[in-house]
Amino acid sequence: MQIAALLVTAVLFGGMVLFSVGFAAVLFAALPSALAGKVLRQTFPHFYLFVLATSLLGAALTLSHDAVSAALLGAVFASAVPARQNLMPAINAATDNGARRRFQILHAASVAITLAHIVASGVVLARFLDA
Repeated sequence: MQIAALLVTAVLFGGMVLFSVGFAAVLFAALPSALAGKVLRQTFPHFYLFVLATSLLGAALTLSHDAVSAALLGAVFASAVPARQNLMPAINAATDNGARRRFQILHAASVAITLAHIVASGVVLARFLDA
């Protein structure tokens, strides 16, 4: 069970880092900005589903041997729900309405949440070293 928990958490961590740093940067480097933004907008619902599924599975798999790690992964899951259901649509609405300042604030919140998710999953991975 610990190996499965480790692998799921590693997939969560790696997937979030790759999407945030790699995929988004490549899109904006390879495509015109407006098109890159449209493509990225279409991928975010899938990204959040990935975060929700892997963090919940990771929390379930770690619960039997590390309650702190399970709580951290559970917090990732719990905070990804409103990010997907509320924050993402608000960011899209700000973009659609040309509300640049509102977009910047909401986008900064989204980035902060994603960074917190990456840090939390990284902490869980580090905790496997002590197990």
